[in-house]
Formats: sequence, structure tokens, C-alpha cells
Amino acid sequence: MIEMLLDQKQEITAADIAAIVGTSTRTVHRELADIEPLLAANGIVLHKTAGLGIRIEADNETLERFKQSLDQTDSFEYTGEERKVLVLCRLLEHDEPIKLFSLAHELRVTMPTVSHDLDELEGLIIKQGLTLVRKRGYGVEINGPEEAKRHFISLLAFNHLDDSDLFGQFKDQAVTNPITAQLLDMIGKEHFKRLEHALWELNDDWPSTLSESDYTRLLIKLSVALTRIEHDCLVSAGKYDNGDNIPLLRSLLDLLDIQLPIEEKSYLSQLLGNEAFPESSLLIHHDDMPTIEGVKRLIRYVEERLHMSLMEDRSLEEGLIQHIKPAFQRISVGIAIRNPMLAPIKKDYGALFSIVRSGVQEVYGHIQVPDEEIGYIVMHFGASLERLKPFPRKIRAVLVCTSGIGSSKLLAVKIAKELPQIDLIGHYSWYEATRLPPSRYDLIISTVDLPLEPDRYIKLSPMLTPEETNKLRAYIKGTTLKKISPALAADTEASGQSPMDRLLLLQLYSGVVLRLLDGFHVHDLTLMEGHEHLDNQLPNMLSLIGKPYIEQNSAKITAQLLAREQQGSLVIPDTELALLHTRSEWIEEPLLALYRYDRPLKLSEDAEARHLLMMLGPLKLDAYSLELLSEISAMLLLPDLLAVLENDDTAGIKLFISKKLEQYIKTKLDWRE
Repeated sequence: MIEMLLDQKQEITAADIAAIVGTSTRTVHRELADIEPLLAANGIVLHKTAGLGIRIEADNETLERFKQSLDQTDSFEYTGEERKVLVLCRLLEHDEPIKLFSLAHELRVTMPTVSHDLDELEGLIIKQGLTLVRKRGYGVEINGPEEAKRHFISLLAFNHLDDSDLFGQFKDQAVTNPITAQLLDMIGKEHFKRLEHALWELNDDWPSTLSESDYTRLLIKLSVALTRIEHDCLVSAGKYDNGDNIPLLRSLLDLLDIQLPIEEKSYLSQLLGNEAFPESSLLIHHDDMPTIEGVKRLIRYVEERLHMSLMEDRSLEEGLIQHIKPAFQRISVGIAIRNPMLAPIKKDYGALFSIVRSGVQEVYGHIQVPDEEIGYIVMHFGASLERLKPFPRKIRAVLVCTSGIGSSKLLAVKIAKELPQIDLIGHYSWYEATRLPPSRYDLIISTVDLPLEPDRYIKLSPMLTPEETNKLRAYIKGTTLKKISPALAADTEASGQSPMDRLLLLQLYSGVVLRLLDGFHVHDLTLMEGHEHLDNQLPNMLSLIGKPYIEQNSAKITAQLLAREQQGSLVIPDTELALLHTRSEWIEEPLLALYRYDRPLKLSEDAEARHLLMMLGPLKLDAYSLELLSEISAMLLLPDLLAVLENDDTAGIKLFISKKLEQYIKTKLDWRE
């Protein structure tokens, strides 16, 4: 269209442009809205005169310079992966068919190439609940529910945009990468910025704290929804309940000063319920057990071949659990994994890379894991190996790293190894770091651009090259050392926690353990004929806990436990033990109880158990209680605990769990005898 306008000496109508290009007049008008600012930025005026048509106006020198810039862009070639992402973007943002010729012309490839790309993309499109329509003379389009389209756009953005794309470029620098520009436009960058500020203000209203990736995913989904609504792409009427009963949504819309149709309010309320509070009614996800078991097998595989003990490294296990589950989910739906650090990882950790790849193939043989993902897993193990080397620290620094948990820890230990005067007091997300009071730290180290002045942070790569080490050393010498407080640095120990900090945390953790175990009891029960199903037993099981508020709300808690069980049985593999758990507004404190029946109890059509461990917690559960309950659930993979739960009395079980939790707390606090 731009080339056509440049060649025209007189006005040309939108209908004529549409006929020549092979698209609709509506598409021409939409494209003109994008073309006009581009022309204006190059000193060219786009005139649109009703009844006459469209023409451009500029002096010859300006037009010639612009034509040369177009010629230069024509030499740009997309990779196959980039081309497919752009094809998906173009089809998802349009609600009408696009000619195959138009796609081929835009991507500078032949029509058979685009057709082949569509063949490969069709399976991924179907997995997202959508349909690829291709008809000769009609064009190509993606059909399906608006909700599925929004989810697909969000998925593309989450997997192809870095946090530096989303939260960097805060001074409106030009975006040169076409995929980045396209996706930022589709999620609505301005909506994204406003949402980020609004959600931050509402942070205290949330019943739980989100991880950085969950927070980013929520922002993207909300921003995509508002952008699609702005373009009149709306969800189906009557599909959702009224969303006005979600206080967080009302507060959010008030802050944004946005009025929405009732269907969209309902859609956003469901989005907030599913994304902002993914574990609001759960203590442990039903598929966490296989994840934990797989991670433990992988660690054992690697440590056997390295002849080093890695199982006691809680940080390694926790990092792998948090990383592998979402990463493998993305692989299973065909989303390509990017790892710009793959080459240096293979170079620096060649032997470890081979071991980890073999371990992943043995433990996760059901899924084809690419080298890019193996590289990220290697970084977790590399960080664990580096942690074995002790080092002192002196300067308070916070770390912001968005490439993943493993890369942030690897960067941390590399910094500690190369520059022991740095004391990394914590790993923060981008939104936390930008709001930390300057008195809390001396230095921010980030792997992405932050919306801060350059003298407040330094940007490094996760691999910390020798050049970057010198750069960091010079920054510390020229800036940080001039304002550091020697007294504070001397008082803070190598763990990044002062003795007072550790004592306070010890008090918090031990208080949770004592309260939890104090209320723990074992109930040996006889299963009566005709009452072999879980729904028959739950009311009695809850009454045995002996809490008045439990008995008063027994029916509601029973319904929640049954609904949780329907999502997937929590029977521990190769045992007769099952885990029942929920979080509820009708529960006032964390509770733990064990029920042992004389014969198997039916949990579902294909699951039964004789022993049931019940965990209950309030809806708003503090992080320490949730962490320790999750640790107890992880213990269920230990054969020793299974034997204790099956045979020991209440005192014996309490003793076993308390010893394990004591060991966990010592490791967590880096406690030294």
C-alpha cells in the first residue's frame, strides 16, 4: 500500500487500493491508520479527502530518502520461527480472512512457503481450541471463541517478549524488532503500563502473593483483554456470571476509570480468579507430586554421575520444581523455547550439559526436551555446584533477573565468586526492585532494562563475562564504595541475614510447626458396610478434628474437599496413602490430621486408600505456614515417613515430622552449628 501511494501522483480511493492489493476496503482503512504515523515520522503527510481519495504529500528529497529506507527494509529476512509467529499474529488480530498473497508479500516469501508454514501451525492452532480456515478465493483466517484467541495472544506474548520489552523502554524508545513491535501492539503497551501501576496499588488487597512470572502473565492477559475490547472483539454474552462480586475487579476498574459490558466484567473476574489466585483454594496442586518425584530422580541421576551430594541442596530442588512444570507444559503445546545463552552454557558446562541431557531423557522420556530447555536446567545444577564454594560478601546488592530462577541463581554465585565484596541480600522481581527504598541497598544488579535512572542500577548478562566483571568492579569502585556503610556491611553475615533476622525467622517457622503438630492427631477408624465412599466419611472426619468452627461449616468444607478430589486423586504412587487438602474462608488456622481405616475407602471410581492425611488451611494463609505445609507434602515421597504414618502412634509421627522440619528450617536459614 505504501509503495502504491508513493507511485501515485493523484488521489486513489480505498476501494481501488483494496482491489489492487486483494483485500477489503475495511482492511485498507485499518492499515491506513497504522501507515499514517509512520509517514508522519518521516515528514510525509497523508491526505484523505472525502469523495476524492487518498494521496501523500512531501518534497522530492523527503520522498526519495523514505523510498531508500523502504528498499533497505526489503533486504530483511525472517527466520522460519519468526515468520510463523508473525503469521499467527496477523491472523489473530484480524477478524476477517487475509489473502495468502498478502501474507507472502508482507513476509517477503513465496505463497507455497506461507502455505507450508500454515500446515505446521495448524496443529498448534487446534490445541488452542481454534480452527484454521483456508479456502481458495476466500483467504486464510482463524475462527473460534474470543476467549481462546485472547489466550493464544497472551501465550505468544509471554513466550516471545522479555520483561525488558514489557517493562523497559520506559522512555518510549523505538522498537526495531518486528515481532516485538507486533506483540506489544496486540497486548496494548499503554494498557499494560496502566494495569501494572493499578495492580501494584492494589497489591495489599490480594489474598496471596504471586510469583514474578504469574504476575507478568496476569498483566498480559488483562492487557490483551482490554485491547481486544477496545477493538470491539468481545466475549459471548451470557457465558459468565456477574463479575461485580469480585472486590479486586471493582477496585481495578475504578482505578483505570473504565466502563465495561457485564459480560466483559464477568470474563475479567474469572480471569482474576484463575490467574491472580491460582492456589486460593489449594495447599498443593494435584500434579505437584509427580513433579517433585521427577525432580528428585533427576537430581539423584546427576549426583551419581558427578559423585557429589546434591540432594541436600534445597535451593536446587525448589528451583527445579518451580521451573520444570511450566516449562514442560509450554513444550507439550508446541511453543518454541528460546535460550540466547545456550552456546556459552555448552562451552562452560559441557560435561554437565551431557549428564543433565541424559538424565532428562531417562526421567522424562515421554517428552522431547530441546537443548534450549536443557540449557536452563543445566543452569540450576551449575548454580548448585557453585554454591559449594564459600565466599564472603560486603556490599548490599539486590538482584533482578528475568531469564529464569536458575539463571538468577547462577548469576548470583558467579558474582559472589568473582566479586566477594558483594553481598546479595535478595532476589527481587522487577516491580519490587524499582520500588525498594534506596536505604535498603547499595546496588541493584539487573539482567534487563529497568525504569530507573542509570546511576541506580547496573545491567549485566546472566553469564557475567570477564568484561562485565570489570564493568561491575569499576561501578562499585566509582559509585557504590563511596556511599557504603562499613558498620552495616560488617554486621551482615555471608548468608545475607543478620543474626536478628535469622532469630526472627526461626521464631516464625518454629511457631507454625509447634501449633501445627500440637493439633495433630491420629484417628483409627472402622469402615462400616455401605459407607465406603469418601463423601460418606468426610463429615465424621471433620468432626473428629474437634474445632467448633469446623463443625459449624462442615458441609461447606466437605463440598470443597470433594471438589478438590474431583480435579485429580492425590493417592501417593504405590501406597495406600492419600492426601486431602483445601484452603477455605471457613477455616481459621492450619490443621493436620491422619485417618487410618481398617479397609480401603473409595475416593473415586479408580482410586482408593486406607490412610488419609488431611491438611486444612485458611484462605489467607501466611507464607511460612504454606511453605511448611508444602514441605510436609513433599515428605510423603519419603519411604520412612510412609512407614511411620502406617504404623506409628501420634507421638512417633510428631517426632519424625518435627525432626525433618527442624532440618529443613536449618537449611533454609543457612544455620551453622
